[in-house]
Amino acid sequence: MPLPDITTPTYTLTVPSTKKKVKYRPFLVKEQKVLIVALENEDSEQILDAITSTIQNCLITKVKVDDLALFDIEYLFLQIRARSIGEELEVKVTCADDGETTVDVKFLVNDIKVNFPKGHTNIIKLSDDITVEMKYPDLDYFAQVNFTGTEPDPYELMAKCIKRVYVGEEDYSSFTLEESREWVESLTSSQFDAIQTFFETMPSLRHELKVKNPKTKVENKVVLEGLSDFFA
Repeated sequence: MPLPDITTPTYTLTVPSTKKKVKYRPFLVKEQKVLIVALENEDSEQILDAITSTIQNCLITKVKVDDLALFDIEYLFLQIRARSIGEELEVKVTCADDGETTVDVKFLVNDIKVNFPKGHTNIIKLSDDITVEMKYPDLDYFAQVNFTGTEPDPYELMAKCIKRVYVGEEDYSSFTLEESREWVESLTSSQFDAIQTFFETMPSLRHELKVKNPKTKVENKVVLEGLSDFFA
């Protein structure tokens, strides 16, 4: 006699950037195994494939993961992980007052919100007649920043994230990555810095904690930001 089917619970969340509600399920043991192997191998391509397939498999509502903003992907992954393993997270943080004492702290996943910095925009005016429209970094950037410990090349990142360039009434949206790289290299320093502000103010997962240093008894404010901080 075959074993009985196991009913998997379903949940609903709101995608931060679109405010649309989607249904999802926890990841299964077979998906968890793939994630663990990928993380242990520290192979960014393998990690990316594992995360992408896990999120896509766990979303019951049809969503194209490749089209989601970076902070959407981080939020989705954190929520799926919470419903799969546990809704309480435990991380090790370093007390700022002495820079060396570490403390284990626990908090609920539902306490973590996506922070939308005031003034953030993906439309940047570079001159009287030139405006650039940006798109959020892709899944490669997500895997690199959160799971490989390496920082992306800012010039390459910018080239990949340019969606459109407007010159007067002209709209330039059909260009190759190589053409985008050359265009970025032709910017002035002030124009480059203006676009860089887009990345510096991107929405992100954020949670503030107050932690007392057990050695000095000083209370520290700790800010966790980005998915990697929540698995530190």
